[in-house]
Amino acid sequence: MSSKPPGAEPSISFPALVQEFFTHYFVEQRALSPRTVAGYRDAFILFLTFAHQHLGTWPAAMKLADITPALILAFLDYLEQERHNSVCSRNARLAALRAFLKFASHRDPSALQIIEQALAVPMKRFEHPKLEFLSREEMLAVIGSPGMSWISRRDHLLLGLLYNTGARVSEIINVKVADILFDGVACVHLHGKGRKRRAVPLWKSTIQKIRAWLRLNPQLGDDSALLPNRDGQAMTRNNVAQRVCLAATAASPNEHQFVWTSHFSALHSTRIRDAPVTVRSRYQRDRVVAGTRKPENHVHVCRSRFGDERTGTGQTSGSRDEGTPVSRSGFPAPVLEIAIIMQSSRAGLMLLTQAASRSRQRTEHKKTLVIMKRVFSLAVAVHRAR
Repeated sequence: MSSKPPGAEPSISFPALVQEFFTHYFVEQRALSPRTVAGYRDAFILFLTFAHQHLGTWPAAMKLADITPALILAFLDYLEQERHNSVCSRNARLAALRAFLKFASHRDPSALQIIEQALAVPMKRFEHPKLEFLSREEMLAVIGSPGMSWISRRDHLLLGLLYNTGARVSEIINVKVADILFDGVACVHLHGKGRKRRAVPLWKSTIQKIRAWLRLNPQLGDDSALLPNRDGQAMTRNNVAQRVCLAATAASPNEHQFVWTSHFSALHSTRIRDAPVTVRSRYQRDRVVAGTRKPENHVHVCRSRFGDERTGTGQTSGSRDEGTPVSRSGFPAPVLEIAIIMQSSRAGLMLLTQAASRSRQRTEHKKTLVIMKRVFSLAVAVHRAR
């Protein structure tokens, strides 16, 4: 006789749960992208293959009770030790299993205790590697100049777009010809991860490269990939990684050793270069060099921008007004550091006048203007008393 009470629903089999998890839950309910579904599929293929070798049970004959914490930990050790996966990949595989177990807990309540034990397997913590970046000169050396061949010109445009937009590789390879807009402010429409869309402005040099590329390939339609391969299809991420490595090797045979990460250093180089100012003009973007702005103190920065009475030096050619440092209190640095950088009455008064004029053009805070007027009045009074 069956131990289950009459009228109780039979438990769903493991193969039926897996099929419903991928076909119904992922596709119909959550509408996940094909790339996300493919990532979960690969994780399950690895896990079911390991479970078959470890337990001697075919995937069609497995049960939820077979997914124990010991089996999951053994699978994670297998990924790290034998397949040499990183901790990040290991956690991604574990996240796929945890998502399935949470789904199964709503479909088969009789296995809640087993699922609870399996969900207790924690994610592994790890230190994120340091993300390096390239200076503007190094990036221009990698981008190089376009050659005469079709592939050389395509790679030149590819690297230029990556540097201009700071986009992911998957975003660049999916750019269509129709995503490039030349009317008004030229920009490119990027379709990012998580169905996020954004428009990124293009530099004049990038626009010229795109126009030259489209003149060279008049057969490209609006729905065609802007950067196709030899077969006319969109490039793959592995293809881009190969071309980037070749460009980096050609740019640094002996002199420089560029560090390339899996997330492409051009993205980080673009963000580092734009870090001093949130919104900057195209003129500034072409003049600011990545990595040259160091965390200097306010006194040194103010002297380099407004002048130093001892050396007679003025504003440097690469600096701009928008980059004046701001302290934690929200006031411009010249106001808070004025007592330090004033070393003589005449030079200090001139320096204070320049700082007040620049700050009035930038700030909208009435309180800041009031404080600056008071400091300015005090400086004038001291000057007259002397």
